Amino acid sequence: MQENKRPLSYALMSVLALGVMSGCATQSNTAKAPESKPATTATAAVQPSTAPTQHYFLVFHENGRIYPIADAKNYLAFLDVDELIYTRTRVGAGPAGETVVFGIQKKEADDLDKPSAAEQLYDGKMDVSGPFYGEVIKDGRFHVFGTWQDFKDYLVNKEITYTFTEVGSGPKGETVIYAMNKKTSADGRPVALIESFKKFHSIK
Repeated sequence: MQENKRPLSYALMSVLALGVMSGCATQSNTAKAPESKPATTATAAVQPSTAPTQHYFLVFHENGRIYPIADAKNYLAFLDVDELIYTRTRVGAGPAGETVVFGIQKKEADDLDKPSAAEQLYDGKMDVSGPFYGEVIKDGRFHVFGTWQDFKDYLVNKEITYTFTEVGSGPKGETVIYAMNKKTSADGRPVALIESFKKFHSIK
């Protein structure tokens, strides 16, 4: 594995984006209260929706390289300026022998002993729970995922069984393919996932 802290420039043709796994630590303050009440069902139901959304993106580039990115900010910058400032590279580690270039954050680049979130997701060593959003842009098309399970199924099967496609609705007129599953496909047009894609790319 190599670490490269120099800007990486390239002409972006196709991007595959999906998934990164990250661990989190929580700290709670304990204070003695006169009386404590158990959490209500309504409160518990709200908690999952307030959890931060986990992102994972894979970039399949025309240069024959794969770019896994776990950070939304880095991914959007990658699409905007065609650069990744901090990277780690695995030569020949792709499924067809492609070089894999991981887009990482500065804090991850400084810790050489710990794999980045993008690396952990790529290696299947991180469990994603809670809200998830991912993208795969391949052959000039966006593939959009709203659940980690749908994304994992795509990585295994290299195809999406249930989809909803919109031609020309991407940020630069790309075709956008929304991944669905047997359950969600019964709902027809994936309104919430489409809105998530538009919001993520600032499309009105």
